[in-house]
Amino acid sequence: ARLGGKKCKDTAAVGAASEVVCVMVVNAAQSTAVIAGKNGLLETMKPGSIIVVTATIGSTAVKKLAALAGERHVSLIDCPVSGGQKGADAGALTLMASGRKEDFDRCADVFSSIAKNVNFVGEEVGQGQIVKACMQGLVGCIYSGMFEAMMLGVKAGVSAEVLFSVIGTSVANTPLFQGAIPAIMDRKFKGTGSNIANTYKDLTITMALAEECGTPMMTTGTAKQFFQAGITKFPNEDNQCLIKVLEDSAGVEVKRGA
Repeated sequence: ARLGGKKCKDTAAVGAASEVVCVMVVNAAQSTAVIAGKNGLLETMKPGSIIVVTATIGSTAVKKLAALAGERHVSLIDCPVSGGQKGADAGALTLMASGRKEDFDRCADVFSSIAKNVNFVGEEVGQGQIVKACMQGLVGCIYSGMFEAMMLGVKAGVSAEVLFSVIGTSVANTPLFQGAIPAIMDRKFKGTGSNIANTYKDLTITMALAEECGTPMMTTGTAKQFFQAGITKFPNEDNQCLIKVLEDSAGVEVKRGA
């Protein structure tokens, strides 16, 4: 409000006051509650307005919400995001939007204010969720591989700092590596903006899509099981807590000075 925003008492009031509303929550149940539940957006949004679903909820769920919105003559853009807390804080997210192109174009100013990379991936609602599911499958595999590599090196007698320095300047370097490994070495497993529950949820969506399409994803399936082990032991921690699952087996810790 200090920056010029308008306070609203509930979600319905937000809908009544807005032409475009971005819904960034955790899952399909929350998205449905915010959009179509009691005091939800669809109770008050005017015909011709737009809902942008930025949550990762899967293509089936977002299509159902688009149908409900359509009954009220409200458009819906399926627009998952990537970039984590740092990207959100910096207004530098990557967007993967699908829906009517004219609706996408109307939201150009909104998208440019929150994202560095704005991608229009198709005219069919749900295609954004498919792109995000593919990406998150790869993310899970990258996390699994880099944690195993760090554990192997430390167990074999090389320091975590050396491994980070070399891999971090090689073809294997990624933003995920640069974010997670220093946190591991500093033993920071909470509050880093990458909660394991969200990634596990995303991998569940990925594997459900793979099953639906009859597509084998052996590496991603293994990564999902790795995340299952991590969320079982450390449900309130961030993705890098997976290293502790490996540390328990190997009997060493990936930390500075080790």
